[in-house]
Amino acid sequence: MRIANELAKRGLFVSPSGVRSIWLRHDLQTFGKRLKALEAKLAQEPGHVLTESQVVAIEKAKQEKEAHGEIETAHPGYLGAQDTYYVGTIKSIGRIYQLCGQPTSFPVKLAQWMRRVGSDSDGSSCIRSIGTTAWFH
Repeated sequence: MRIANELAKRGLFVSPSGVRSIWLRHDLQTFGKRLKALEAKLAQEPGHVLTESQVVAIEKAKQEKEAHGEIETAHPGYLGAQDTYYVGTIKSIGRIYQLCGQPTSFPVKLAQWMRRVGSDSDGSSCIRSIGTTAWFH
């Protein structure tokens, strides 16, 4: 509705559903896709000047990416993700934990199942691996 109103101010009369159908025709139905198209256009035409609202939208999108955990790295493989899960207890083995790791840029996941076997004299836990798995997704 807002885009149709802005176009009407410029003398172009397009209904809100007409704006949506144009966006669908060009695969621009979401705000994120429109921003990506704008950035691609800027890459092709370096002398193109942005309006203040376009600059604000691009900066806001970059901040939201960072706020939601999307991080850009210099090279693939510089960043990894890790998590630990408590799986359960087996009488003959004891407590079992699953350690998962994944390089964020590769479609492979690693999992290792561990069990606690005691503690050192300083109180830190000793753990022993009881299995490792890798799979592609």
